[in-house]
Amino acid sequence: MKSLRIHYIQHVPFEDIAMIGNWAEEKGHQITKTPVFSHTVFPEINDFDWLVVLGGPMNIYEETLFPWLKAEKQFIRKAIEAQKKLIGICLGAQLLADALGGKVYKNSETEIGWFPVARTNKTSVLLKNIPEKFTCFHWHGDTFSLPAPIKSSAYSEACQNQLFTYNNQIIGLQFHLECDFPAVERMLKNGTNEIIPAKYIQDLEFIKSQTQYISENKQLLFTLLDNMAEVS
Repeated sequence: MKSLRIHYIQHVPFEDIAMIGNWAEEKGHQITKTPVFSHTVFPEINDFDWLVVLGGPMNIYEETLFPWLKAEKQFIRKAIEAQKKLIGICLGAQLLADALGGKVYKNSETEIGWFPVARTNKTSVLLKNIPEKFTCFHWHGDTFSLPAPIKSSAYSEACQNQLFTYNNQIIGLQFHLECDFPAVERMLKNGTNEIIPAKYIQDLEFIKSQTQYISENKQLLFTLLDNMAEVS
């Protein structure tokens, strides 16, 4: 596997690349970042191979509150046009769906905690060796539509569009495979006000107790990233 230049966009200080960084370090890849909460200086398009767009508590349509969103959307579209590999997580997946021509809107349910996801796409090489059902960490209130011919590749009980791939170039994950336990704790600390009684919102102590899923999620994440790195 050749050494890659991976650039990521970080929307808030408490959501970083977590276990994606572990994978990159293990493989000997270079990592750079744009933390849009402090500056919006994006790299030149030829200065990176992969773009990872992370999550955050904001919505993609809140450009008045977060003026950097407009520049970020333009940068993402430029990266897609340049045939870069892109991975979007949660808010990042919504931004990728928007850039491809989909729509982002409020989901009927907010989903916070450890919930199972079931795959529907059985053919994408990007999803090779990903099981048909697995449990992962969720934190989202919005969802997205996908323009034809892109189809959802996984769903949960609360949300129909949990995963999509496009042209062996793009992976969008509505859920958080990247989270190790410190990452989960940081999100809980900064989003405590969102942990309210609801059908698909688990309580704080239960979420913290489900650490058994983290090692499984790490394996799934590493498999997904290896798949992305292997396709030309």
